[in-house]
Amino acid sequence: MTERDALNHHVEADEEVEQQRRALSWNEAKKPFLLSVAAATAIVLAVLAGYWLGQPKYPSDDSVDAGFARDMSSHHAQAVNMSMVVRAKDVANDVKTLAYDIATTQENQRGQMMSWLQQWDLPLAVSGERMAWMKKTGHNHAGLPQGQMLLPDGRMPGMASTAQLRQLENSDGKAAEILFLQLMIVHHRAGVDMAKAAQSSGDQPRVVRLARSMVEGQSGEINLMTDMLKKRGATPWPAAS
Repeated sequence: MTERDALNHHVEADEEVEQQRRALSWNEAKKPFLLSVAAATAIVLAVLAGYWLGQPKYPSDDSVDAGFARDMSSHHAQAVNMSMVVRAKDVANDVKTLAYDIATTQENQRGQMMSWLQQWDLPLAVSGERMAWMKKTGHNHAGLPQGQMLLPDGRMPGMASTAQLRQLENSDGKAAEILFLQLMIVHHRAGVDMAKAAQSSGDQPRVVRLARSMVEGQSGEINLMTDMLKKRGATPWPAAS
């Protein structure tokens, strides 16, 4: 090898070493950047995971929660109406007070249930068969055959008929008191059956809590109204009247 060839060989070797040094320097320089990108990606993924996991799970249109909210809202509406009718009559103060309590409590509960349906982006009106949700729970209405969720004329159990409502509107005094108490006991019994079904089979905690409070509240009012009837020389009607 000539002196010139040796010189060229050393130059090429030096250039190769320099290239390797530059490559190592570039890799070292990239490390903080790559670590920052990895950290940022991990944060974004964690935020997205938390977002999706934190999204509320809303009930479906045919769920127990939605069905209960719709049907109980309608059930409550009639109780509120009957209470306001009797409260405007010449009746005893204990009946007026009870009617006011029922009307205000159930109207408040109706508001809660209707707001849930709106929040869940579900229709407020029933599109299918009433009480279909309760059939799925395995619960039943007292006084009706197993699996029968509606009265023969299509009313929800506990709901007063058109003739009974007309009779309440046309009555007064003690007769109105007795009729109101008898109608409302039947109404409450069915409401308790519905609430027990939702309490045991609902998925939404707030639905279960409200159903439990209905069971407790209306059961207590049934006992109270039974005593009020007894003082008036009357008794409750049988179930599913």
